[in-house]
Amino acid sequence: MTTTSQALAIAARGLHKAYGEKKVLDGIDLTVPQGTVFSLLGPNGAGKTTAVKILSTLITADAGDLRVGGHDLATDPQAVRAAIGVTGQFSAVDGLITGEENMLLMADLHHLSKRERRQVTAELLERFDLTEAASRPAATYSGGMKRRLDIAMTLVGNPRIIFLDEPTTGLDPRSRHTMWQIIRELVSGGVTVFLTTQYLEEADELADRIAVLSDGKIAAEGTAEELKRLIPGGHVRLRFADPAAYQSAALALREVTTDDEAQSLRIPSDGSQRELRSLLDWLDSAGIEADELTVHTPDLDDVFFALTGGADIPHQPKETVR
Repeated sequence: MTTTSQALAIAARGLHKAYGEKKVLDGIDLTVPQGTVFSLLGPNGAGKTTAVKILSTLITADAGDLRVGGHDLATDPQAVRAAIGVTGQFSAVDGLITGEENMLLMADLHHLSKRERRQVTAELLERFDLTEAASRPAATYSGGMKRRLDIAMTLVGNPRIIFLDEPTTGLDPRSRHTMWQIIRELVSGGVTVFLTTQYLEEADELADRIAVLSDGKIAAEGTAEELKRLIPGGHVRLRFADPAAYQSAALALREVTTDDEAQSLRIPSDGSQRELRSLLDWLDSAGIEADELTVHTPDLDDVFFALTGGADIPHQPKETVR
């Protein structure tokens, strides 16, 4: 997808926000194409929630050229509000009233007609598997049910851009995976999702692009695979059943670490398709057959800790057998 101004759901240039002497956001740039998931990662206090609050018009920036849904945030905030939905870290659900009443209240806030209120409420309750619980007080809902209701309420106004600020905080693994499926379905329907999370697996699973925020600046941005290649330690492991093939490859390949007992070679690699193709082409041309090729790449944990100052914390790289 191109990133022309027409194709961008969110575009921020030079976004600044400070509280007194504390620079929370120090001139960051963000671009989010329509119909994608963009994830903003960072440690506590990095400015993730501040960025969401600014882009969703809840607070104002100190400086920056900001556009959301094609609208200028400074001159047309009302148009921005009409185009977006926001789900924060903590549920906006009123536990004293029923799930259905929460939905109807949100529909009232969007000034829907009585018929539209009933229709939208029924459709969204069914979509999020909450129909049977609709007449119960929301206080009786599980954490996952409250989160589903929260997002259902966010969708009442049919927003094309949704800000999800740590939406799975406190959920059990099953509820988190349910929420991931909901997010995927939203995006498949053309919705743009701006996601902040502390769960690195979540960003890896969902995000088309990820930005790592550290000390008020974007430390790195790219796809999950691109970010993983920034961190040293990636390598390819070749294992041979034939001792002669093992010795031939060990003598011919450069910068290789040998393991005579396992008859395997460890070759530094960023895991890119280009490097793997080059290695496989060399093996073919040399007439050497490896019995197993394993790609070892750093994971997002490694990226996160390296970029946010915690690189001394050990993490085990993931392995993918090709």
